[in-house]
Amino acid sequence: MKTEKEKMLAGQVYNPGQDEELMAELAACKAKCLRYNQLTTAAEKKELLKEILGQSGENCHIEPNFWCDYGWNIKVGNNFYANHNLTVLDAGGVTFGDNVFIGPDCGFYTSGHPLDAERRNTGLEYAYPITVGNNVWIGGGVRVVPGISIGDNSVIGAGSVVVKDIPANCVAAGNPCRVIREVTDDDANSDLNWKK
Repeated sequence: MKTEKEKMLAGQVYNPGQDEELMAELAACKAKCLRYNQLTTAAEKKELLKEILGQSGENCHIEPNFWCDYGWNIKVGNNFYANHNLTVLDAGGVTFGDNVFIGPDCGFYTSGHPLDAERRNTGLEYAYPITVGNNVWIGGGVRVVPGISIGDNSVIGAGSVVVKDIPANCVAAGNPCRVIREVTDDDANSDLNWKK
């Protein structure tokens, strides 16, 4: 019989409150995040971030406050920057490519719960992976729900709620987030106004 952690990692419905290992890992990660958010020196933050994350590339920086569930289920590429108040519920796994920039107050939520109250109230949840490609810019206040992929070179406008996959090379925004236009060669010479 599978443990609740094994069910979680397999993308099945599971109950984290029924798995002592998961609960211990969750508590340990929250303690590390609290410590990270209180550190003042860049060197200390860099070392603790390597301890929190499952994989981190060169030049990885996350402004406090930063919170995640397990940490070991987050993979971050090179040249990663996240502004203040990043939340990553990483039970399903979150992968960020190279050169990803994230604005303040963003959330990546791999976890969800049953729609019917009776099952939800028992503590059941599911977790589906989130993947963010290379060279992606995510504006402030963006929320990404379970099971989403955001393609390479895309831009997600501030305040968006991403509920469907976003293809590569596009600007997308809104609630729900939708593709506004493609990123073109003309953008290399633009005045940075994504609405044009």
